[in-house]
Amino acid sequence: MIDINIISNQIKILQKRTNYLKRYLDYAKKKSRILEIDLELCLPKTWKVNESMYHLNKEKNLLNIIVKNINTIEKKIKEAVIFLELVLETNDKIVLEEIYNETKKIEKKIKKLEFYRMFSNKHDNCNCYIDIQSGSGGTEAQDWSKMLLRMYLKWSEKKGFKTEIIEESIGDIVGIKSSTIKVSGEYAFGWLRTETGIHRLIRKSPFDSGKRRHTSFSSIFIYPDIEDEIDIEINQSDLRIDVYRASGAGGQHVNRTESAVRITHLPTNIVTQCQNNRSQHKNKEQAIKQMKSKIYEMKIREKKEKQKKIENTKLNISWGNQIRSYILDNSKIKDLRTGIEKYNVQSVLDGDLDDFIEQSLIIGV
Repeated sequence: MIDINIISNQIKILQKRTNYLKRYLDYAKKKSRILEIDLELCLPKTWKVNESMYHLNKEKNLLNIIVKNINTIEKKIKEAVIFLELVLETNDKIVLEEIYNETKKIEKKIKKLEFYRMFSNKHDNCNCYIDIQSGSGGTEAQDWSKMLLRMYLKWSEKKGFKTEIIEESIGDIVGIKSSTIKVSGEYAFGWLRTETGIHRLIRKSPFDSGKRRHTSFSSIFIYPDIEDEIDIEINQSDLRIDVYRASGAGGQHVNRTESAVRITHLPTNIVTQCQNNRSQHKNKEQAIKQMKSKIYEMKIREKKEKQKKIENTKLNISWGNQIRSYILDNSKIKDLRTGIEKYNVQSVLDGDLDDFIEQSLIIGV
């Protein structure tokens, strides 16, 4: 039998957690800003500029993640209080059980919102790019990179994010040499930013007739789609622009014209590529956009590295370090930063990454 006093105390706790969330997440400020945006969207001058409409609506949608959810939580808590008062009068056990179940649902909603406190970095709310690069190991590494590409596409699908393969360089026999994915959705960069690093695969190779154990590496680099938020100036003389015929999946246009573009930023040796558009001009525009994002993310990381050295911090999260081992023949995946181990290997390769990602965000990787 459910104790009415326990439920009453649980509702009070939920009220306190909600009030804390409202303060921490600047609920009043966000609600006020939504009203300001609505007024701006009503102005004829705003209608005339599609870019302004886009940015205002995007900002409003992000604010509503917090505001609408808190409004819903408060409404549900008020309803639970009303029904609890009814139970005190009627002693209806069925209604009491319904209130208990509802408090559990409210708690899940609050936990989800509490997790948004992890997204405090400047560009956490941005869309992002995932660069996948196969390491040494030839066919093995290229096959591993293709597996990682599939894993992140599956994870993004589960999250309801939109994905687009911007560039893909097919492997010599199987897999891929490299690929760039654009992930679009609310807090896409916030969710994925801790996945940057070296991912190591250990398995009995299907390409080795002796079925010997092989170790393969692939690097993942996540960077935000900063759009026009940051003014990164790139000197055209610092760029080497190569055009080539697209390879791999890409429709009828593939290999007919040199529409694919590869841009190298000579001072940093940063490379971006795009081949998903038929227009060379559009591919160049996309590659330049990625270049600005990469340079910006590199500067942020360099600043963090310098700060960490000054603070004598032992933890080094530079993108070149190994973060996770996937040991397939032992059916074990271990995250080297959080210590989390998973034994359902296929589930992880099918995109079940939330345990790794959430813990790395909580500990501030």
